[in-house]
Amino acid sequence: MSAPGRRGGGGTGVLAVPYLVGTALVVGVPLLAAGYLAMTDYHGFTDPVVTGTANLRRMLADDLFWTSLGNSAILAAIVVPLRLGLAVGCALLLARPTRLKRGARAAVYLPSVVPDAAWALLWLWLLNPLYGPLPLALGSLGLPSPDWLTSPWGARAGLGLVVSLQVGEAFVVAMAARQLIPARLYEAAAVEGARPGHVFRRVTLPLLAPVLVLLALRDLVAVLQITFVPVLLVTEGGPYYATLTTPLHLYQRAFTYGELGYGSALAMTLLLITAAAVAVQALLLRRLRLI
Repeated sequence: MSAPGRRGGGGTGVLAVPYLVGTALVVGVPLLAAGYLAMTDYHGFTDPVVTGTANLRRMLADDLFWTSLGNSAILAAIVVPLRLGLAVGCALLLARPTRLKRGARAAVYLPSVVPDAAWALLWLWLLNPLYGPLPLALGSLGLPSPDWLTSPWGARAGLGLVVSLQVGEAFVVAMAARQLIPARLYEAAAVEGARPGHVFRRVTLPLLAPVLVLLALRDLVAVLQITFVPVLLVTEGGPYYATLTTPLHLYQRAFTYGELGYGSALAMTLLLITAAAVAVQALLLRRLRLI
């Protein structure tokens, strides 16, 4: 009986070989190349010149790097809780399948299938301080406008709004996790006369906690790594560098100014910072026994 089991395990390992080879070619080789270029002075027209830690020393003295890192942290602090709250809130509201809720589910997921460039340009029009529908609507209602795109915190708030509303994947995962919670738990709570808030705190939230942790870690990586398109198209890093995030700074140094070696150093540093942030968050959550 043991031999077939061993053969089955070996077959599974063989099936994983193409995936591992593809990962090594698509991820491993570019990562090694970026690590090498990070230690060089390279502009794309001549051979790379190895400079050791010169790019690291330059980066530590680069005020724009520290500004971009702080802006990325601010954006993550705005976007991650907002995305998580929207995804979980919509999942709980739309958990029961009805004809109306099916359409609402599609509406929640729709922004995630819109190309990033189209989504960013749409919000560039919506937030326009002169003729944008959102500032005009707030003004007609007598509500204060945060000076979208023209003040530092207004631009950060607008950018956070743009990024936060694409919650389709998190919404689907949260809704699937909610539907896996046994209905008998809610029936028992109803028999006991528990209020909805108490049921949420004592039943729903603890059972969703592992999934919420994974979604938070995913969103943290996404905000730190792949918010380049909305930042570039909506704010271009302004005003006054208030939305200059690290991916945009990396892009400018590498492709606007042709400093491919320094850009690679920024990319490797961003990768390490993201990994460290995720590791610290995971460690804290593990100590709280949420994962």
